[in-house]
Amino acid sequence: MTQKSILITGCSSGIGYDAAHELRQRGWRVFATCRQEKDCERLRSEGLESFTLDYADEASIKTAVAEVLERTGGTLDALYNNGAYAIPGAIEDLPRDAMRAIFEANVFGYHDLTKQIIPVMRAQGHGRIINCSSVLGIAALRFRGAYVSTKFALEGLTDVLRLEMHGQPIDVILIEPGPISTKIRVNARPHFEKWIDWKNSALRNLYEHSLRPRLYDKTGTPDTFELPPSAVTKKLIHALESPRPKPRYYVTVPTYLSGIMRRILSTRAFDWVLRKG
Repeated sequence: MTQKSILITGCSSGIGYDAAHELRQRGWRVFATCRQEKDCERLRSEGLESFTLDYADEASIKTAVAEVLERTGGTLDALYNNGAYAIPGAIEDLPRDAMRAIFEANVFGYHDLTKQIIPVMRAQGHGRIINCSSVLGIAALRFRGAYVSTKFALEGLTDVLRLEMHGQPIDVILIEPGPISTKIRVNARPHFEKWIDWKNSALRNLYEHSLRPRLYDKTGTPDTFELPPSAVTKKLIHALESPRPKPRYYVTVPTYLSGIMRRILSTRAFDWVLRKG
């Protein structure tokens, strides 16, 4: 039986890192990409095939796709779009350039990479495209407007692609994790420092007493209902290996609750829950 292949983005840590190692152990040929070469070197030392792919760089995406196809002889069984980052901050404090930058990585990069892989999967007669969204693609939270807006956009993009792929041999799937033990908060700090002028914000008090203590928390205290990255990988495996994958996979209690509440509560009632949460 021919070994199945998968391209995974954002493998330097967290969800992508866990997925890359677990799938390799299950017999998949994994192309584990990272934004920085130093992380790729580390993954190669751990036995993975790894090279750079930066969603914000069109040339990087094109080069990575060419590398995959050269190594496989022109095929790819699955794509797992996973890499993303956050810019914590109030909507009114987010500069236009900050929003442009995060959409380049979290949305446009996903789209560009997916667009290049679809013809490959169509030609070979099968394929699975899996996008890692978030509970924040279902429910909004204060101070997370940049990230939330990209995930809401990704949800819509994925839903439309799934409709357009109906009748074709390509499954399009969303994975929607809630709180997972990753470095997303640590990785968000430089973006916060680059873009958010919190000291001159009308909401400075909230930054001082709410957002910044949480963002720079060094205690390592997990969030309520937080799960390890392996919980996401478990759903990913089903999405990849089930003969009939689901269009959506929820991960963690908050995602299940948010999905239910968004369907049954009025907007005002759901807003009240989100403000309290």
